[in-house]
Amino acid sequence: MKLSRNLAIILLIVVNIAVDQISKLIVDSKMNLGETIEVFGNTFILQYVKNSGAFLGMGSELNDTLRIILLILLPVLVLSYLVFYIFKNKHLDKLAIIGLSCIAGGGIANIFDRIAYGKVIDFLHLDFGGVFRTGIFNLADVSVTSGMILLLLGSFFTKKKQQ
Repeated sequence: MKLSRNLAIILLIVVNIAVDQISKLIVDSKMNLGETIEVFGNTFILQYVKNSGAFLGMGSELNDTLRIILLILLPVLVLSYLVFYIFKNKHLDKLAIIGLSCIAGGGIANIFDRIAYGKVIDFLHLDFGGVFRTGIFNLADVSVTSGMILLLLGSFFTKKKQQ
């Protein structure tokens, strides 16, 4: 059975939102705020924090009005346009549809948290011996980042095909 294009887009977005929200509910119910759990030594750590800013806490020091504009209203407008663009642009290849749907789903999941709770739950932290170290992030951030990587890969492969 082949899914319609629109149904596939909706499912991709909804699955990204659901996986993120379920993971946050699990962390919120099983961990205490500030708690740290070493999953794989110091390399992979769960650390429960609530982030009032954007990526890596950026914008958390803004006053409430600016935070609402920059972290809620502007992203809602951008994500609304993105979802509209995904549905309307029938020339997108599968990789672009998947990438843009991941970006939309992850963005919507974090916006939902900001609107519903005023903060976003972050809990994942990676540290590869100081060579590569992340801030604390969540699965919505993974969705957005994965979507960006897929878009870059798709762009690279499209340019290769055209040459």
